Amino acid sequence: MKASALRKKSWGRRVGMLTLVLALGAWANDVGREAPRYGGDLNIGTVYVTLSALSWDPVDWTWKSNHDTGLVREQLFAGDLDRGVRGGGDYTFVAEAYLPTDVIRGELAESWEWQDDLKLVVRLRQGVMFHEKPGIMESRELTAHDVKFTFDLVDSSPKKAQQDYWGYIDELEVRDDHTLVFHFNEFNAEWAYRFGYGYQSSITARELADVDAKDWRNLMGTGPFELTKYIHGNSHIYRRRDNYWDAEVYDGKSFQLPYVDSVKYRIIKDEATYLTALRTAKVDILESVRWIAVDHLKESTPELNWSRWLGMSGNFIALRLDHEPFADPRVRRALNLAVNQREIVELFYGGHAELMAYPQHPGFGAYYQPLEEMPASVQELFDYNPERARELLAEAGYPDGFAFDVQVCSCSPSNMDLLPLIESYLAAIGVEIRIQPMEYASFLSAMTTQTHGPGYFMNNGHTNPTTTLRKFITGHKWNPALISRPEFDAEVQQLMRMPEEADRIALARKLTIDLLDFAPYIWLPTEYVYTAWWPWVKNYAGELRAGAVRPGPIYARIWIDQELKRELGF
Repeated sequence: MKASALRKKSWGRRVGMLTLVLALGAWANDVGREAPRYGGDLNIGTVYVTLSALSWDPVDWTWKSNHDTGLVREQLFAGDLDRGVRGGGDYTFVAEAYLPTDVIRGELAESWEWQDDLKLVVRLRQGVMFHEKPGIMESRELTAHDVKFTFDLVDSSPKKAQQDYWGYIDELEVRDDHTLVFHFNEFNAEWAYRFGYGYQSSITARELADVDAKDWRNLMGTGPFELTKYIHGNSHIYRRRDNYWDAEVYDGKSFQLPYVDSVKYRIIKDEATYLTALRTAKVDILESVRWIAVDHLKESTPELNWSRWLGMSGNFIALRLDHEPFADPRVRRALNLAVNQREIVELFYGGHAELMAYPQHPGFGAYYQPLEEMPASVQELFDYNPERARELLAEAGYPDGFAFDVQVCSCSPSNMDLLPLIESYLAAIGVEIRIQPMEYASFLSAMTTQTHGPGYFMNNGHTNPTTTLRKFITGHKWNPALISRPEFDAEVQQLMRMPEEADRIALARKLTIDLLDFAPYIWLPTEYVYTAWWPWVKNYAGELRAGAVRPGPIYARIWIDQELKRELGF
């Protein structure tokens, strides 16, 4: 009998069984977590379900690299998932690239300590093995020399995130095979993020120097999985490693990780197709579901588990300050006043959005300052006032408006739907926008080469409380408005050197107000996103990232209740 027919016939039995499972699950939580089981395949529509890998080479700085390689390559630090919701804690592990100090654990680093204010000693775990790569390397132990090789490789690349990314480090010393010493020349508030769990800190083997790093077949690492197949635009397949070093403890018993036999990333360009893949259990987890699809999925597929999280990317239209008329702040403010932000929240997003949650994110704790606490000049930018917008345009010399191009990535269904609405708002004040959809690779390349148009509609990650501000300094890769404000740059540099977090919070709040008021973007609401998973996915509570866009440690700890999956007809 086909699975779909079996599902229909067994509806009543499934509801009753799920009730029992939930009851047993609640009972199990009282006496300890259910012991994991091995085997099965985990199919995932990730947060980036529409996007293929951008590069496998660690020197090709791409924000998505840890998502694609993070089951294979590991880092010095990672998120301590036992401190999260699934372990009874409060932290959700959905932040794009932010780990508060109290939820950081050593991954390849066994321990670390400051020997003085500017010398950090990191001791690596012993017995951590690189997996064998036939024709390239035999399985061997990770050493401090591999860590130094990786950092030197990235640091010497002209493609790194920014040219002074590790400028606060004078030297990375290998003291012995398992000890590294980072010699700082000044304190850096992002040190744990930048070289510990960030976008460019995944560790590869020294043998990478002898092969083509761009070829996925040459991906090397110490992680719980090995990439065995990659089909561009279709899938990644990762297979379990039997000699992985890490384990979990349940009721005093150690269980070696990972639990599943394989992890498969499904790359699906079309929203209707990936929602169907979820309903038919072609994917066990769909990490990003737009609010508009949630009610229907809950009705058609009530077995699914859900979590909701506030998007970790700001939405905006960047206005190039080197293009007329955007050098004039009155024009930029006028465009913000012309867009009915509250209507977008209530009608476009159906209330599933926050009016202002960028550049700081509410998940950043005290770094985030609510809109109602902001000065009136900032609050005004989120009010709908087309009359005042027309006045500002007239004052700036554009009483009849103007026209400009806005580029948008066709990979984002939400942006493609929202932009025509913004077009209509701006038309009401005489401003015409010409929408230019682009494929993702071309869209990203246009920004990084600064060949993008005067308007650039994008989503950009909050990253962490300091990087979200650092992206607005002169020359930063993720500065599509091409802002250059020396005074702001200097204050950001001051922020990065502050060792006391209370001081950083105060200055970050001041800089955030200044940035919002400067209005280099048309600021737009931040939407809530949903994650859905089938009930046979165990040891999971909707976590998305245990480092900078790195889900590997999460997937290594998921196990599949294959008996329940069969009971549900799959």
